[in-house]
Amino acid sequence: MVMTQLERSKPVVVGIDGSQAAIDAATWAVAEAVSLGVPLRLVHVSAAKQARRPPAEDRPWDVERAESALYRAEMTVHDMGRPVQVETAIVRGRADCVLIDESHRAAMVCVGSEGKGPCARMPLGSTAAALAQHAHCPVAIVRSGGAPQTDSGWIAAVQNDEPDNDAVVHRAMEEGRLRRAPVLLIDRRVDSWVRRYPDVHVQTVATRQGRTRWMENPSDSIQLAVVGRADAEHVARLVWPDYHPLLGDANRSVLLVRPRTAAEVDHHKQLGDRLSANTSRPKFPPLRGC
Repeated sequence: MVMTQLERSKPVVVGIDGSQAAIDAATWAVAEAVSLGVPLRLVHVSAAKQARRPPAEDRPWDVERAESALYRAEMTVHDMGRPVQVETAIVRGRADCVLIDESHRAAMVCVGSEGKGPCARMPLGSTAAALAQHAHCPVAIVRSGGAPQTDSGWIAAVQNDEPDNDAVVHRAMEEGRLRRAPVLLIDRRVDSWVRRYPDVHVQTVATRQGRTRWMENPSDSIQLAVVGRADAEHVARLVWPDYHPLLGDANRSVLLVRPRTAAEVDHHKQLGDRLSANTSRPKFPPLRGC
């Protein structure tokens, strides 16, 4: 993965809240930090102090709880035995606002999402939804579904006509190499021979070993879905089911890709020039309250 000198100094940030989902996000992020040669920054967000509360009434158990959560995450990472530098921080504020601010200085932001109990079909919480819309770097939403996390299964991505699709597919290939996993590409490109010959009925079939098994039991075989900016709105608005061939399972981790450099943005813009002028792009309102 090619990085600029500035990006080499940016850590992989993980939101830590004391949950097992956050621990899973931290362990998942270790490989990213090691591959980039950057620190792993574990951030716990504590509620902001109310202006009318005297400083003497600041509750020390808030700090103790934060330190305990960070210590547990840090020890779990150290027990993995990987050569990664770990940083920890306690920041006061609102979780989504703090992590969005962290994304300005991060190579990636990772958060965990459990998807357990009566809300298991809700794809993600408000913090992950805000990051999907407003973060300034790639965002990983790591789903464990309450089960032990594994690195088995496909890395999956969709090939389509979106301007950033080359970046999405490239990142999926990099994740496959990093995690030593096979990559599944689902071809949804409109700019193809099918569109050039609208009067001819064409059925496209991709054959590969394991294809039938993946179609029959997708939730067991896809470990990470890699998507681009065009899907960020749907991720954030909790409409995964039945929308996307990769996002229909509540226990599937998602990596949202964003082009990082001006050169990449220009490159993907040129790729998008072939699309119709009416192609819509997701535009998000500013996040309120930060």
